[in-house]
Amino acid sequence: MSPLAQVFAVIAALIHVLFFVMESVLFSRPKVWKRFGLKSQSDADVAKPIMLNQGFYNLFLALGVFVGVALVHTASVASGVAAVMFGCACMLLAALVLVTSNRRFFTASLVQGLLPLLAIALVAV
Repeated sequence: MSPLAQVFAVIAALIHVLFFVMESVLFSRPKVWKRFGLKSQSDADVAKPIMLNQGFYNLFLALGVFVGVALVHTASVASGVAAVMFGCACMLLAALVLVTSNRRFFTASLVQGLLPLLAIALVAV
């Protein structure tokens, strides 16, 4: 696995850790829930349990990529590449779901999916 693919994968994972923080730790703050298109504290209160769960999904994807990159630097290279590819593929597919569910989230889907796509492409070629 090329060093550049690893860099893209790690940056993508770090972005997903940021998503975790926003969705699971800081979601109660109006500045945060408004970024998700919510209009009121009441809406945010209803969405909070769902966002908590979503944030942990993002954290677990990130952890999978981090573990995969670590494994690439051990005798378990193939397992590491598989973990990185799986994590990045999940991130990319989630970005595609996001943009197809609402075109307003095009920029957010680029943030979520471009780096995993680049990492996958570098591993594939």
